[in-house]
Amino acid sequence: MQHDHSQNQTYQQPNIPPTGSSAMYPSPTHMQHATSYAPSGVNASIALNSASQQTPVHSVPLQPGTTPRLTRPEILPPSALSSKGDDEEMEDGRIRNKKTSGKIRDAWIYKKVKERASAFTSYGKARIFLGTWNVNAKGKGESLDSWLCSGWGQNGEYAPDIVVVGLQEMVDLNAVNVAVDNKSAQRCQHWVERIKATLNDFRNSGNDPNRAYNLIAQKYLVGLLICVLVKNKHSSRVKHVHTDSVGVGVMGMMGNKGGVSTRLQFYDSTICIVNSHLAAHRENVAGRNADFKNISSKLKYEIGAAAVREGIQNGSLLQLEQDGNNTPAIRMLDHDIAFWMGDLNYRVGDEDEISTAKVLELSEANQFDELRRKDQLNIERAQGRVFQGFEEGVLNFPPTYKYQPGTDVYDKRPDKKIRAPAWCDRVLWSAQDPSHVTQLTYTRSELNISDHKPVMSTFAITVKDVDVNKRDQVHTEVLKKLDQYENQSLPMVGLDRVHLDYGEIHYNETMVLPITVTNTGKVVAQFRLVPKLDESVYCKNWMTISPTYGMLLPGEEAIIKFTISINNAVADALSSGRELLEDIIILRLENGRDYYITVTGKYARSCFGMSVDELVLYSDPIRSVPLDPIRRAERYGTNQAAVLCVPKELWRIVDAIFEKGLQENGLFVTPGLQDEVVRIRECLDTGAKFGDFEIHSMAEVLISFLRSLSLPIVPKDLFPTLEIDANNVQSTARVFLEKLPPIHYNVFIYIISFFRECLRQQKGLIPATLSRICGDCLVIDEAAKANPRRKAINLIMYYFLDTNSI
Repeated sequence: MQHDHSQNQTYQQPNIPPTGSSAMYPSPTHMQHATSYAPSGVNASIALNSASQQTPVHSVPLQPGTTPRLTRPEILPPSALSSKGDDEEMEDGRIRNKKTSGKIRDAWIYKKVKERASAFTSYGKARIFLGTWNVNAKGKGESLDSWLCSGWGQNGEYAPDIVVVGLQEMVDLNAVNVAVDNKSAQRCQHWVERIKATLNDFRNSGNDPNRAYNLIAQKYLVGLLICVLVKNKHSSRVKHVHTDSVGVGVMGMMGNKGGVSTRLQFYDSTICIVNSHLAAHRENVAGRNADFKNISSKLKYEIGAAAVREGIQNGSLLQLEQDGNNTPAIRMLDHDIAFWMGDLNYRVGDEDEISTAKVLELSEANQFDELRRKDQLNIERAQGRVFQGFEEGVLNFPPTYKYQPGTDVYDKRPDKKIRAPAWCDRVLWSAQDPSHVTQLTYTRSELNISDHKPVMSTFAITVKDVDVNKRDQVHTEVLKKLDQYENQSLPMVGLDRVHLDYGEIHYNETMVLPITVTNTGKVVAQFRLVPKLDESVYCKNWMTISPTYGMLLPGEEAIIKFTISINNAVADALSSGRELLEDIIILRLENGRDYYITVTGKYARSCFGMSVDELVLYSDPIRSVPLDPIRRAERYGTNQAAVLCVPKELWRIVDAIFEKGLQENGLFVTPGLQDEVVRIRECLDTGAKFGDFEIHSMAEVLISFLRSLSLPIVPKDLFPTLEIDANNVQSTARVFLEKLPPIHYNVFIYIISFFRECLRQQKGLIPATLSRICGDCLVIDEAAKANPRRKAINLIMYYFLDTNSI
């Protein structure tokens, strides 16, 4: 076996402190009853570690710049409340929906029981180990100790309470194995037996039954495998174990890519673990994001009515739904804690951002800062496009892919396609209470039979133990209080206003107005928003409302926030007169009346979100052009023709940048001041003179104006359909210009000429930078921005910028 010691000269796996030692992790300060914690049904000598015995330990820090988005859903999804088919009209004209009322009632009970969880819940600490490895269809008899049992300690004091192992490419992902499940069952059994044998080997368990592990769940899908093992001493406190799998590979359903999952109740905490293999290829970020969304939306666990009832009573069930057979089912983020691991296949940037050679150089030198900044998963999480609600520790180990099998050297063989190293193999987590999860280690093993390195992570988790008698007492008290009000007269609420007037609202602006709903009656009041007759949504797309439902005891209040946001699509609809800032929202009181809330606002017309074909029709400031089509026709006539060659707003901002001077360093790269950007946009819309604004603010407004156009300067039918190279770029560019519509042609020539002048005067700018900017703001279409069409468009833009062809 060959080793490249230069790759690992500074990389060392961290030690893991023992669960029972003085180097323990802290428990949340709010935990009650921790001092006497010993889970019922288990001998105190083998109980989970008492939360009061813990002292701090160093935990793995979170990824910098990727703020966790703990976007846990509402207890009930809005879709569970919008079934109009179950509405019943009473004799007095009131509307009642018994099914929806029951769901809101259960959600309220869960909320109230959870508020009093400290009265019947004790807390302890447990350790969970997660290991993920793409084995590349290899693996026979090599030892797995360095991956699964590293640092357990002489007497198992470091050993985890739960071990979860996820494998990918357990078998070759060829057409036969994917379609027929040819070898998966056999390889699944092979790996499960090897994992059990490793964990329970005398060297690791010492033949102590309490240190041995018991397999509680396994699930495979073609090359994917997940298996969950717990220490024997905890086996009696594991229940409601369910598995599920989702294929998202070939045709969006085959198992060459997808996820396998297990959920369980450990003591009285619910845990869900997903092992997945997402779409490959460096440039296919959107495919990986789509796979995550597909898997997370389809994974579902039909845990049964008894488990649902217990979850509600424990205050440990976030959300439930009914499947087609009215069987209670829950999803991944409905659990106390969720883990997601696997070969997620996210890479380090693309070749335009950072070359394969550069990634190899930095990886081999153990210089990770730039790699982490360009890591696709970090970027996508930071933008909120994937793994919403999940956290991840800092990547302080070398990229785990792609190695030459049998060595510790990144694969650079000349007869193979050289891949940029990447952290394909990851472990993330999400928790209802973030303080209940601490990541202790996040590292990798140096096993080298595959082209991937195994990854492992150990967590300290806070585990709940419920006193059933005390819980039932709290549940009874909550129900008794509820019954006192439900048995009285009809509900009544008061709204502090039923008309929301937003006044003037501008482009890219968000405004929020609240309405306070007060239960003025003597009984419980349940409310929800409902769609208007013959409509499927309860408000227009420019508005969001939260919360959409609620339950109030007499005297209680709830604040409903109504938010208007003006984005490009909304601005386009308002400017063309297809839409108005007017709506009526229906607030329905279950077993009571409907309340009608009127919403009005006035859009301050902006050149942003319009098309250049519309803007050249007016020499007046665009703010003064009426939104109403009739009034607009009265002022300008019904058969308008262009009065300008290019929009005056474009001319003004370009002219202002010229006057400021094009020698400023960082032009079109350095961001402007946001308050200046807003004021410049207002000057363009009203015709007011520009103030003394920074040139970078001016440049940012120019780019955002072009990006906001409702119709791109380059129409979709001009997107390149063939491969562009140096041989055909001139002819392609000529055809490109000839087919541009007249106004679009004028604007295109104007912008290209301006950017050429910028290149002439600004030595810091290069054609490649401006060609990418042109591609981004003149071609407003996501499909066209994807490789290889983006490269073709950028090449055409580069040609225009770097030659005298126009």
